Amino acid sequence: MSSEDIAEEIRTSFPGTEEVIVQYLAGYLVDDAGEEEDVLQVAHHILTSLAGDRAEVLEKLMLKLGDLLEEQLNARLKKRSGPKLMKLDKVMDMSKAQISNTIGLSEGVDLESINKGKASRVDVKKLEKQEAKLRAKIEKRSKRDLYEGSKLLDAHRKQQSYEEMFMKINPLESSASSKQKSKDIHLPSIDVSFGSNRILSGASLTLAHGRRYGLIGRNGVGKSTLLRHIAMREVPIPPHISILFVEQEIVGDDTLAIDSVLKADVWRDHLLKEEVSLNAKLTELEAEGDEKRFEDVREELSTRLAEVHARLSDMDAASGPARAAALLAGLGFSEADQARPTRSFSGGWRMRLALARALFVKPSLLLLDEPSNHIDLNALAWLEDYLQTWPGTLLVVSHDRAFLDAIATDIVHQHSGRLDYYKGNFTQFYSTKSERDRNLRKEYETQMEYRKHLQSFIDRWRYNANRAAQAQMKIKILEKLPDLQPPEQEETETFRFPETEKISPPLLQMSDVTFGYTPEKIILKNVYFDIGLDSRVAMVGANGAGKSTLIKILTGELNPINGHVTRNGRLRIGYFAQHHVETLTPTMTPVQFLASKFPGKTEQEYRSHLGNFQISGMTGMQMIGTLSGGQKSRVAFAVLSLQRPHVLLLDEPTNHLDIEGLDALMLALQKWNGGVIIISHDERFITTVAKELWVCGDQTVTKFKGDVQAYKSLIVNNIKTRP
Repeated sequence: MSSEDIAEEIRTSFPGTEEVIVQYLAGYLVDDAGEEEDVLQVAHHILTSLAGDRAEVLEKLMLKLGDLLEEQLNARLKKRSGPKLMKLDKVMDMSKAQISNTIGLSEGVDLESINKGKASRVDVKKLEKQEAKLRAKIEKRSKRDLYEGSKLLDAHRKQQSYEEMFMKINPLESSASSKQKSKDIHLPSIDVSFGSNRILSGASLTLAHGRRYGLIGRNGVGKSTLLRHIAMREVPIPPHISILFVEQEIVGDDTLAIDSVLKADVWRDHLLKEEVSLNAKLTELEAEGDEKRFEDVREELSTRLAEVHARLSDMDAASGPARAAALLAGLGFSEADQARPTRSFSGGWRMRLALARALFVKPSLLLLDEPSNHIDLNALAWLEDYLQTWPGTLLVVSHDRAFLDAIATDIVHQHSGRLDYYKGNFTQFYSTKSERDRNLRKEYETQMEYRKHLQSFIDRWRYNANRAAQAQMKIKILEKLPDLQPPEQEETETFRFPETEKISPPLLQMSDVTFGYTPEKIILKNVYFDIGLDSRVAMVGANGAGKSTLIKILTGELNPINGHVTRNGRLRIGYFAQHHVETLTPTMTPVQFLASKFPGKTEQEYRSHLGNFQISGMTGMQMIGTLSGGQKSRVAFAVLSLQRPHVLLLDEPTNHLDIEGLDALMLALQKWNGGVIIISHDERFITTVAKELWVCGDQTVTKFKGDVQAYKSLIVNNIKTRP
């Protein structure tokens, strides 16, 4: 039975189905990789979403698939009934087992001694070259499969509603049994993979209840994948621990923002509906007589109602509306905004809604993936303050050092397929890790010197009759020395922007500029702004205050209603948009994308240029859609530098960059000789790069007399003093 026959049956039953889904299902049903699963049940689950109201067509298709696969399924059943793998009582480390090279041969033939002296006819260099080519080919194919597979998984996940997913991950029964149980998580050995990529191997996951963990690591190391595995309980988190993962923005509909937050707590919503239903039934029964059967039902309903009231009291359901309003206000939603339908908000604001919903639910374990990427400095200042008193366990992926310094009690460093734990915030982690690395390097170098000294003595005196005994003693010492691994080299990155030539001022000026998308809704009014080659300006302010609008007026993408913008005729502007990923073509490789934008260079020249932004080796030949967010940002910077700009306008450039990439960007901008205007929420980035802080708000732009810390403190105080 071939996969093509299966595919044809699916196409016939459900014409118009996306080919990637058809091919995936056909391959899955005939592939032996799914022999431990009920493949027909899994296929039925996926096909249900395609069938819609065509249930009869689906059942006929499942019967046909059962007939086609009958022989194969019977063979799998027989195979499954044979000898099975057994679970060991304890972990065995096979790498430490000392096994002779020839002990496995029944006749005890030592192949090594037989072949000794025979010259190999294999050209080793050619063999290594072919193996390298084969590895690259396999890696490229696996990346392509990974890209298509991840799209399919995302599409399937989106078919489930938030409520269905919440109740599946956090059943209502488990919440009732969580009292008096420890909410600490300790998993001594977990493996995490995505596709054919192994992300963690035998790693220890330890999260103490009430602690706030910052998860850090290089771009592409698998931090977000680890969070998804935890969120879907694909690692064995105890069932009484409730989990919520903020990853995607909410789907916009007619639900009001405040109601959307209240409905996020599915347990609360479910219990409130049950309370209404129970009260209605009791009211009906009041009209009935005092017969025994009615009395028993009334007693049963009253008992259940008392349980519901107790559960609602435990979760402080009555204060729900006030808590939801306070959360939305802290994240920048005005009273009018809270009464707007969710479909009226942009993607960034819907992401804030998703964050507000998670904070309202107060799960035992809250997972956040780069929360600072979607909010402005005002909301970030409030979020830092709020999370410092978070009652449960928090695991947050972030590359914002100031944010991690403010909220983290522990740092988890993900690297080399394992997780390392450090007490304290990011600054303390960096200090501890640097000290630990120095000590490990010193210990390793000292032992290498000692080994060299012992080996030198052994080689010199091994066959000397007078010193042979001493040499043997040294050999025993050498054998007993611990086998130290060379310490990992600190990975550093460098970005490089080409120097720009001098041009005479004025470069870029705004004079008495007024702008609004409609004459009634003015965003900027009577703004004066001047940029030169020595400008280093950071723009801050609430989302919607006009920061990105001002940047677009400077680039010429928008035109003012009044006033005028003066640009030098020779001026080249490099614009890094907040949603730069949308400007990249996911089906192209970085090399192909550069060639499409700036034709006329060789492939090697494009690859060399990408190397200036750490897109090197095979990464430059992968499809952009398979790259991590940080790698996509690096491609966008490579495109930007080929424009050879005089002025860089950077709108949230730190989003997705890891800490090493951020350090490299800051250093490159410090060395560069052009003008820089940045919009950013990253306190450390602003402090390092900018010389001036300008605040956008109340339809104008004004210079702030103080640093970023003073501005954030002002924002938090203003929010707390609101009535």
